[in-house]
Amino acid sequence: QVQLVESGGGLVQAGGSLRLSCAASGRTFSTYAMGWFRQAPGKERDFVAAVSGSGAYAYYADSVKGRFTISRDNAKNTVFLQVNSLKPEDTGVYYCAARGTSGLRLREYEYDYWGQGTQVTVSS
Repeated sequence: QVQLVESGGGLVQAGGSLRLSCAASGRTFSTYAMGWFRQAPGKERDFVAAVSGSGAYAYYADSVKGRFTISRDNAKNTVFLQVNSLKPEDTGVYYCAARGTSGLRLREYEYDYWGQGTQVTVSS
């Protein structure tokens, strides 16, 4: 079992930035591919970004490319999502997810563990 706890969400104005964090339990964090997903009110949960176990490879949804950056610190069992140039449409609950393999995963059903989410609200 892996437990994930997100933090760092909040209310920001359009154009602002946040740094989301996801702290993971366990001793084998570097073996897990990690992902971030988000869910806006009334919409499905969508893929945002993913990073391989080593942190060497990352992939982003088209809607966030150039604005968001995913990274990880395996020594601290933490994955980050730096969100810049925020838009109102970025509003939603951001979820951290883990998969028990090191290769990148892009789809919700490919992840095994999920955090409780952290709310990001972007005002216009």
